Amino acid sequence: MTAFEALITDERRRQRRGLWRASGYAAIVAMASVVLLGLSGWFITAAAVAGLAGPIAAQGFNYMLPSAGIRLLAILRTAGRYGERLASHDAAFGALARIRPALFLGLARGPVDQALALTQGEATARIVQDVNVVEAQFVRFSAVPGMIAALASGLLLCALGGWRPALALVLCLVGLLMIATALARRLEGPGRDVQRASGALKEAFAGMADAAAELRCYGIEANAMAAIDACSLRLAASQRAQAGVAGWFEFIQAVALGMAGLAALLLAAPAGEPIAALCALAAVMTIDAAGPVLRSLAQRSAVREAVARLDHLLPAAVEPDAAIASVTAPSIALLGAVLPAGTRVALVGASGSGKTTLVESLLGLRSAESGMAFVDGEDIVSIPLAIRRATFGWAPQDAALLSGTIRATLALGDSLAEDAAMWAVLADVALTDVIQAMPNGLDSWIGEHGVRLSGGERRRLSLARAYLAKVPWLLLDEPTEGLDTATERRVADRLSVRLARTGQGLIMVSHRPAMVALCDQQLAVAPASDAIVARPTDAGPRSRRYSRD
Repeated sequence: MTAFEALITDERRRQRRGLWRASGYAAIVAMASVVLLGLSGWFITAAAVAGLAGPIAAQGFNYMLPSAGIRLLAILRTAGRYGERLASHDAAFGALARIRPALFLGLARGPVDQALALTQGEATARIVQDVNVVEAQFVRFSAVPGMIAALASGLLLCALGGWRPALALVLCLVGLLMIATALARRLEGPGRDVQRASGALKEAFAGMADAAAELRCYGIEANAMAAIDACSLRLAASQRAQAGVAGWFEFIQAVALGMAGLAALLLAAPAGEPIAALCALAAVMTIDAAGPVLRSLAQRSAVREAVARLDHLLPAAVEPDAAIASVTAPSIALLGAVLPAGTRVALVGASGSGKTTLVESLLGLRSAESGMAFVDGEDIVSIPLAIRRATFGWAPQDAALLSGTIRATLALGDSLAEDAAMWAVLADVALTDVIQAMPNGLDSWIGEHGVRLSGGERRRLSLARAYLAKVPWLLLDEPTEGLDTATERRVADRLSVRLARTGQGLIMVSHRPAMVALCDQQLAVAPASDAIVARPTDAGPRSRRYSRD
């Protein structure tokens, strides 16, 4: 059993009460529908026979009891259908409320290379589109119990006309399911193609939307449109192929309806016209009740592909959260260079030499090689990600800001931080005046990717977020790139004061002299090499006491 299948099994177990309620309601609906149609056929035919027999026979016919039964069954069917949908959707939504976060957590904790290879559009397609396919299967969980209840009711009614109509009904239903299963195997390819093509279209559209400004600037919107159109045509072709096979499910059910009804009518004829009508319509309704099962078979290939795609988002075993409280102020050994707690070190070197990759490897955002770094003597590849990320506060070179408020963005660093702490870190990055000038202060909306802020403001807000995290080491990647000299000077001075106060260590990637001057030593990353050469500055390394407060 794959990781995602295990997750689905667990959620079905959690939602078993709701699913069984839905199954019970489905059984009630199926039985009420079969008996309702069969009784209606008997009632109409018997009333016609009584009417043709003359006034005396017509007056002696009991109209009230059958009509009352028909009304009761109609009400029961309507109420049961409402209950089934309510229970099945409640179970599905309850399961999805845990499935989607589990998928996102699996994506965040999964293999680094896999996460980096998955684009935003593809990830969205899987978490939205593929999960919706799985949701439909939760809703249709009651299809089989409903079909079984319909078959039981149909057999009981058909048995009133003898064993032959009942046998014909069973044969028609079994034949229908066998042919539908064979068709489902033929649908495997088109079903997979639809899921993949739909994901490719979402991926292409998301990529083009992110580059909309560049497309307009260089006048290549037509090229982008052609690429999206190609994905759209591929999806349309896959959907046509799927519809071509899926249409056969409707056809074979229609044929089975006709055969079951006609066979029951003819075989029950010796029992009289009313009973024959009852058997025929009961058989038709029994076959009709198999519709949800047929739709599940038609969607089987899409579900399998969706499950396979979603399974890639889940690691085989999710790493448990480590005890964050155990993180103290460790020393770092970085490819041979020993950095005591509180050391300030600058990673320098030519562009493309691997400085950012090195920083991201410490955090677990990229694969780290054994022996590349040690934390308190332990190889970083063997340290749980939760511990590694509780050791380092990170401000990336390309800051990604969530669509939300200043407060929500900063809360990623410390979800329990009070307003005073947030204002303090904003002051450390020279953003106080900017945020105070906004209409709602900390609760001001910054838009998707922080579009309401300038590039330098976004970078400094990311820096403030890293400051807010209570960690012993800061990893800062070009923290002042793009800032004017005066602002950079203020940020550098306040960072120096902050580090002296907290005793935090600093590993910083920067080409800016003002920032490099803050550091005790430099580690030069050799171009086209994984080697790091230690080159201490005049100040030399210093060890400082770290305080989480």
